Amino acid sequence: MKYLLKSWRWLTSMRTALALLFLLAAAAIPGSLLPQRQLNETNVREFIAANGRVAEIYDRLQLFDVFSSWWFQAIFMLLTISLIGCIIPRSLDHYRQWRAQPTRAPKFLNKLPHHASASTDRPVEQMQLSARELLSKWRVAEYSGDKDRVGAWSLSAERGYARELANLIFHIGLVAILAFTALSKFLSYEGMVIVVTQSGSYDQAVEVDQSTEFCNTSTSNYDSFRAGAFFDGTGLNPFCFIAHDFTAEYLPSGQAEMFSSRLSYAEGADITTDPSEWKTYDLKVNSPLRLSTDRVYLQGHGYAPTITVEWPNGETRTQTWQFQPTEQITFLSSGAMRFDPPAGMYPDLYERRQHQIALQGLFAPTAAWTGEEGKLLSSSFPAMLDPALAIDIYRGDAGLDTGTAQSIFALDNSLIHSGQLQKIERVNLEQGESITLDDGTKVTFNGASEFANYQISHNPMQLPMLLSALSMLLALVASLVIKRRRVWVRLSPAGTGTLVEMGGLSRTDAAGWGPEFDSLYRQLMELPPAEEVEEDALWVDD
Repeated sequence: MKYLLKSWRWLTSMRTALALLFLLAAAAIPGSLLPQRQLNETNVREFIAANGRVAEIYDRLQLFDVFSSWWFQAIFMLLTISLIGCIIPRSLDHYRQWRAQPTRAPKFLNKLPHHASASTDRPVEQMQLSARELLSKWRVAEYSGDKDRVGAWSLSAERGYARELANLIFHIGLVAILAFTALSKFLSYEGMVIVVTQSGSYDQAVEVDQSTEFCNTSTSNYDSFRAGAFFDGTGLNPFCFIAHDFTAEYLPSGQAEMFSSRLSYAEGADITTDPSEWKTYDLKVNSPLRLSTDRVYLQGHGYAPTITVEWPNGETRTQTWQFQPTEQITFLSSGAMRFDPPAGMYPDLYERRQHQIALQGLFAPTAAWTGEEGKLLSSSFPAMLDPALAIDIYRGDAGLDTGTAQSIFALDNSLIHSGQLQKIERVNLEQGESITLDDGTKVTFNGASEFANYQISHNPMQLPMLLSALSMLLALVASLVIKRRRVWVRLSPAGTGTLVEMGGLSRTDAAGWGPEFDSLYRQLMELPPAEEVEEDALWVDD
């Protein structure tokens, strides 16, 4: 029991709280330096693949999941408990001090850092009225001769109690931010949606004839969705937006200069109105669309090639599908497409399944041909100036009828290894070029458009966290501005006049207290201000 009490006192000390606060800040550093699974799992996989053994050690230490790791949550919880343990006793102590009267004047006022005394012809009763009026805005307590330490009438005054209150509000605001941050993990949700949209950058981009609208009315509308434990998938804030285009601007070096996407949007009951009446917004990387408790961010982008497959009977199928950027500088991208033959071409479902077409390969927005024969495709610039494809074409069972989930960026290798998919051609295609397969099927590369990756985030704790942060800021300013001061005035009869003795004590910052104390004494004694006299006749013991 003894050790438990000692541990509790250690945990709830302000020194421990400060140490835990700095430790929490240090623990968050890997979360900003290393890719995090919660933000982009693809980047984490690429980092692990590129860094081998070191990355595996990082993964075991949960450095790719910093903010959900057990050690970060342990520090977070200990800091919260420590702050609460500091705040409660300090709040009770402050309440007791606030309720109590200012303490009696010390017996020897001349031993205080600031002291002055003099005699005046005015009677004691008049000086008492002057002292009460002078310190009327202070918390005061009068003590008669039988209660004073030297048997004279005295007045105790104190101000600056709001400093400790501001200090407590600052720490309560910090605890509130920690609590709201933890609560937001349970109540918030985050989803990603990829929209292939019109290109606002390149004239050669193909027109997109598929829907570019997204509605936040069901979790099934997301490409990926992650929610807190208390969110059951219902109660989404209904809103819709239409992505009209995506525009990217690059410097000659290939560095991105600006990304933007023109949106029209509606919220609540307005989503059923004519889209032409919706509001418009120019979405940029650091300028999200704010909708009550939801935010729409422009998270990323890439290219979506358009391929048309024409079967021997003249029927066609056209797909525009996003490819995954594998090089973030030049936007060389990889991806796959799957095409099902038209109904009626084959006598039964089995034969039709054996003639599915699957494509897999690379897309370069600005083609650069390398290799001994100049047939290896790479990209030299991220903008789409000279698009090209390098693809393998397969025929067979592409897994479209299995009902199992497949990667949208790659074919199922098990189907290739088992022979269910047979590679029949490897070809390089520039925009507008095509190839005819051995059975007369024609594959054409029409070009490409752009896709944008939109992140929708919902956090109902944003306003409470903002208010907590503002209260912390205001409380911090108040705690720095407000000064704790104590003043005692003791009046003793001296013939027909009064002996006035005054002492002052600074509870916090002593800077500036000397002139302030001097001003109070001069007002009490009805002396001119110090700046109006050449030589101060006061006797002040500092």
